[in-house]
Amino acid sequence: MELQQAPPRQTSTTRHDARREVVRHLDRLRPQVIMPARGFIRYPYCIPGGFYEQQWDWDGFFISCHLASRDPARPEYLKYWTLNVLNSVLPDGDVAACISTEGVRARLPSLRLKPFLAQGAELAGRLGGDDSWLVPHYDEIVRIVTRREASHRDAATGLYAWEDAMSSGADNNVAVTNDPEARRKMAAADVNAFQYREYEALSRLADRLGHAEDARRFATMASKLSAAMMKHLWSPDDVSFWTMDLRDGTWRRRVSYSNFVPLWAGLVPRVHAREMIRRYLWNADHLLSPHGLRSLSARDPDYNNVNMIDPHSNWQGPIWPIVNYFYFTALVRYGFADEAEELVDRLCRLYLDDIEFCGSLHENYDAETGRPLAPSADQSATGREGGFVGWNLLLQDMIEVVEGREHPLFI
Repeated sequence: MELQQAPPRQTSTTRHDARREVVRHLDRLRPQVIMPARGFIRYPYCIPGGFYEQQWDWDGFFISCHLASRDPARPEYLKYWTLNVLNSVLPDGDVAACISTEGVRARLPSLRLKPFLAQGAELAGRLGGDDSWLVPHYDEIVRIVTRREASHRDAATGLYAWEDAMSSGADNNVAVTNDPEARRKMAAADVNAFQYREYEALSRLADRLGHAEDARRFATMASKLSAAMMKHLWSPDDVSFWTMDLRDGTWRRRVSYSNFVPLWAGLVPRVHAREMIRRYLWNADHLLSPHGLRSLSARDPDYNNVNMIDPHSNWQGPIWPIVNYFYFTALVRYGFADEAEELVDRLCRLYLDDIEFCGSLHENYDAETGRPLAPSADQSATGREGGFVGWNLLLQDMIEVVEGREHPLFI
């Protein structure tokens, strides 16, 4: 199967100008994501923007990663993110996905921390050149990262499951489902890839802190989880990962963004990853749109671009910048340089249209028209309010990568 042909390319001058214009606006918008310590939150923290004033788990992680890659680098925000998480552990040992100035679980109280803590802690120490602050927190980081083994790991397969789609962060992702009967039974590719990265990060951190036995143990756990994913979630015939329903061992064959997260994590042999990208990602019948890459295949019966934020956001088709960051990393990692550059240029046009529309950005976009969706501030009579900045800032990192910068986040 040939790769989907892209629209005519911009000239190099136009491309350069568009990228510089996007960077100029992101530089202007970036201060909106940084908040001073206040109330319950002890350290400065990162917010998505709009009406979101809380520290969210993966939002805060990826925003802090972006800040750590700036010139000058700001790795302290990964440290602050880590410490704010550690300072919010509940009496029962659980950790919430959302921390507000009023306390833990002030918004969406049932959501628990997604698997990013070890990655944030390890990266903060490494990029900041200082692991000393992590020494007194090491045991607690290990406890939190491995806590999921007792609650969300399937003993028979060795796979991890989400609580439900809402807990995955992709609120209505059809590859997971919010069906109460399927609670903790959807072993999706994304949660297992995130957990794999957690074990890798724990192994590196343990090694640096002098816990050699732990370093070997966590490296082994990462290796076993990778093998379990390839055994139980990878379909050689379909050339894709699928979610496994642990109740009966069947696959949910839905071409969703979550199936591609293992490519972001570097878990897939090159030959398989390249075919998966050709078959589903860079293919207009599935995920490729004129404005970026969809969160769900256009062929899926549930595919839509509904403008929704209540009771949850829509991950059933719209273009999400964070999703495109995962896709972009896969394109770069597996040798699709031209496609990665084309994706950057499509997203630059999308951003510039939105900035012209409202002066800022939105959480997601209609994959067919490029129209901004899900405003993240109180809508005015015109509906022109935007204000979501957050992990949308990662487009600047993507621009830097295609322009040849050695980038600390692409590890």
